[in-house]
Amino acid sequence: MQDSRILSTFGERKTPPQPRQAPPVLVFDACQVGVILRAVLYVEAVIGVGLMYLTADMAEWLARVALVTGGALPATLLWLVLACALKRLLARLNWPLQAAAGVTLGALAGLYACGTLALLGFAAAPPWLASASTGALLAAGLMAGLLWRVRGRQPAATAARLAELQARIRPHFLFNTLNTAIALVREEPAKAELVLEDLSDLFRHALAERGDSATVGQEIELARRYLEIEQLRFGDRLRVEWALDERVHGARLPPLILQPLVENAVKHGVEPSPTGAQLRVSTQRRGQRALIKVTNTVPAGQGRAGFGIAQANVRDRLRLLHDLEADFRTALVDDVYQARIEVPLPGRGA
Repeated sequence: MQDSRILSTFGERKTPPQPRQAPPVLVFDACQVGVILRAVLYVEAVIGVGLMYLTADMAEWLARVALVTGGALPATLLWLVLACALKRLLARLNWPLQAAAGVTLGALAGLYACGTLALLGFAAAPPWLASASTGALLAAGLMAGLLWRVRGRQPAATAARLAELQARIRPHFLFNTLNTAIALVREEPAKAELVLEDLSDLFRHALAERGDSATVGQEIELARRYLEIEQLRFGDRLRVEWALDERVHGARLPPLILQPLVENAVKHGVEPSPTGAQLRVSTQRRGQRALIKVTNTVPAGQGRAGFGIAQANVRDRLRLLHDLEADFRTALVDDVYQARIEVPLPGRGA
């Protein structure tokens, strides 16, 4: 099944669970685009408000903001680059030492900004102490925001994961799978045994503790297990196609985010149709990004009612893990529905 029509609407082995130790508080998680944008806007807002006390009119204020930005913006980006580059090293330190390191880097960034303006001839008597103090205070504010973000992210991700387990691995799926096995026990006992083995593997994989993220490869494996069970249930009515690019299978996703999309494709595509449906799961590398698509046919005129909560759940969990670098979209075109996830590939400062 080709999904080019859907794409046009967008504009464009199992591993054993490892014991987890409580990770240190990682304050310097400043490698994401959303964090960088917010940090720059925060510094510019503080500068703009501060310069209001020193100017008499809008023209003078704009001129001063432009001048100070010439030193502050490179200094802010330097702080973010250093925070990103050193985050693994600094993560070994406890929170007070991380805070001290961040404030020190902020003071050095302030001195850098002052020195830049002095070299350009915009400061006859460079305010070194004031610049270092300002840089330290701004860095403290940035770290407070980053600390709030990382501490708020873990409980939210855990709650979202538990909610997803309860909402998506539904009792009716367990009952249907067991009924499939019971129906096969007498006539095809080998298939019944296979269903029960797949069910056991599926739940073992789904309930394994893997932290706040999983790989695309792990999510694909979980989807395979689920579809193998449903294949025995629906037979020829479920026609599955895989188009996988293994280069993207190291990208990170929230755990149990692909299986609900596949389950909904079966529920809305196969179950209501006497002739069944086609389902296509594909992965693709596009530059430094990974695309994961679940495409399925639906009965004519059915639409996609009842999927809004799941969409919001997927979108929120992706945003928790990847912030602005993740994208989730859906479209229904000519009775072909597609859910598309786009996330960054690893190795970009992660």
